[in-house]
Amino acid sequence: MQNSSLNGHLTAIFTIFLWGMTFISTKILLQVWPPVIILFLRFVIGFIALWLIKPQMLHNTTWRQELTFMTAGICGITLYYLLENVALTYTQAANVSVIISAAPFFTLLVSHWLRQDDGHIRFNFLLGFVVAMLGIALLSASGSTLHLNPLGDFLALAAAFVWALYSQLVKKIDSFGFNLILTTRRIFFYGLMFILPILMLTDKQISLLPLRDFTYLLNLLFLGLGASALCFVTWNFAVKLLGAVKTSIYIYLNPVITLCGSIIILHEQLTTPMTCGVILALAGLLISELPDWCLKDKIPFINKRHS
Repeated sequence: MQNSSLNGHLTAIFTIFLWGMTFISTKILLQVWPPVIILFLRFVIGFIALWLIKPQMLHNTTWRQELTFMTAGICGITLYYLLENVALTYTQAANVSVIISAAPFFTLLVSHWLRQDDGHIRFNFLLGFVVAMLGIALLSASGSTLHLNPLGDFLALAAAFVWALYSQLVKKIDSFGFNLILTTRRIFFYGLMFILPILMLTDKQISLLPLRDFTYLLNLLFLGLGASALCFVTWNFAVKLLGAVKTSIYIYLNPVITLCGSIIILHEQLTTPMTCGVILALAGLLISELPDWCLKDKIPFINKRHS
């Protein structure tokens, strides 16, 4: 059991490390493609990769299970990425970064509402959340100022919420007992099916000419093979071992890894607020994972209905 938990934590860290680098690759690809085309291409590559790894079909599913797969595809693929990208057109990236990092809190609330085993609202989790969000706010506000934009900020908030729903759906899908690669591929399939109508409504055509440039090809392959095919499988595996709430806590590391990658690859300057933000974000993660300082592992009044 202890080895299983350790594997879950290591898998979550590995996944977030790769996802933290996606911002850099996306930033490079935005020079030649709009967000919806990047989104479509990366998940097409991811779907094909998962098919090549395990070309078997997923058989003997019920209509309720297919509905769960479909909802997971809509939440984790279509809605999450589209809401995030559209939010960036209305509000600052700093706002989006901070709000998206609130996904662990929403995951806990959804888990608590569904009366899941990991849905107890712990003091350590709340304290760690506050500390991590302060750090992420420092990271995001470095070089800019956070300004409220009701529509953009609401869309970012919605993105964080649908990711919380996705994490719970993944936990439900795991209970079906199917192969992890096959279930992830089925989620990709439904996600792509709902991206297609949006893609057809845009006036942009998919041109593969930029792939003649090795830089664009390499970054697209990273998004498709690494950040999509591999990372969604490893994230779902981590959720299986740790639960949705514990796995989601590692989202606090996302802005930290993005910052480190930006310094190394894009040669951005490290400032004192950034350093403080990294320390606070890491501290928030550690506090959230430490044994509880409360007497009963939960906050009595909030969790009364849960017990």
